[in-house]
Amino acid sequence: MEQAVEFYLDKYEERLMHDLLRRLSENGLLEKRVMLSDDITDVWTAVAPDYVADSVKEITKYPDVALGWAMYLGMAVAHFWDEDWTKYSAKDNIYLYLRDKRGYDYMDEVVRGEVLGLAGSAFDEMEETVRSCAAYAQSMIRHENVEPQSPMAFHVYARSIRVLYKLGAAMELKTLGYKVEKVKE
Repeated sequence: MEQAVEFYLDKYEERLMHDLLRRLSENGLLEKRVMLSDDITDVWTAVAPDYVADSVKEITKYPDVALGWAMYLGMAVAHFWDEDWTKYSAKDNIYLYLRDKRGYDYMDEVVRGEVLGLAGSAFDEMEETVRSCAAYAQSMIRHENVEPQSPMAFHVYARSIRVLYKLGAAMELKTLGYKVEKVKE
């Protein structure tokens, strides 16, 4: 990819990450930084093509779903990483494993209910958090004024779902009690 385009996409991704991280931090869901492990990051690299193949079909009618489900995927992967990474990392494709439980349309409910064990108001609050982040990402995409269904639109979308995946994973790690601490030398 051309250097100028790559630079533009990097800046877009940084802005989206910064803005959403600030919003999630203000709501107490993150602490001004994204904490991840290489294991969790590597899963995105492995499953992104399958996720994109399914989600791109939803962009026109259900953009919040196409964007937001990446956040749920990040939450699930972080949860699996904490629970029993040996077991879950042995799965051929964690995204397909989650999707195939009840289908793409219900992946959010699978993650919130079956994986994270959320119920009642916590179940609904997580839905609202993801919906809000997806709507913000969608708004930011629109403000980029890229031609719909163009190669650039695809790249902006791909960068957006990567950010949402990372934020979902970081939120779950925080929920599980992980935090970044300065180590005394």
